[in-house]
Amino acid sequence: MNGEIRPRAVVFDLDGVLANTEDLYEHACETLLGRRGRTYDPPLREAMMGRPAADAIKLMIETHEFTEPADVFILECHEIMQVLLRTSLAPMPGVVELLDRLVAARLPIAVATSATREYAEFVLTQLAIRQQFGFVLTADDITRGKPDPEIYHLASRRLEMPAARMMVIEDSANGCRAALAAGAFTVAVPNRHTAMHDFSGVRFIAETLADPRIVAAVE
Repeated sequence: MNGEIRPRAVVFDLDGVLANTEDLYEHACETLLGRRGRTYDPPLREAMMGRPAADAIKLMIETHEFTEPADVFILECHEIMQVLLRTSLAPMPGVVELLDRLVAARLPIAVATSATREYAEFVLTQLAIRQQFGFVLTADDITRGKPDPEIYHLASRRLEMPAARMMVIEDSANGCRAALAAGAFTVAVPNRHTAMHDFSGVRFIAETLADPRIVAAVE
């Protein structure tokens, strides 16, 4: 890295980075809006991406000017997602191999997600990768969600190292903005939902977690 200080820990977003849950969310939102005669169009999808669930649902309600309480939408979305998580959950490409490499290199690894703790723990356990992570930070640990950098400032404190020594892997513009604002070494790994996002400022953009530049930056 040409003399640059290497990151000494890796912090992963969850949805769309470790798990295929962005695909599941898309299906859930399409179902939720379809039941009301509306569509889940790309501008709304991009605006909701990477935000805590409550904030994303609030944005959906405001965009479509619904009068139903947010709690109704949150409960209905939760019920749809529970079915999808039991039937269609899968790791993103390269996840298992990358985690094995990082653990073998004795690097601290963690998760920082906008999701709730109950959800994050369930997904990571179902994927059989929870034991790889030293800690998991969720929406329950913060007051301001991404793109605010609060969760990554907290990760830096938990790791007991400056944010600049922490690689953050995100799939969305909101997530990358949060990591960059915290001063982290930020890597974007877009998926089909986020390929057109603005990732200005990131160190590099990887097609999948199998990109050799990820391991090269920390080993």
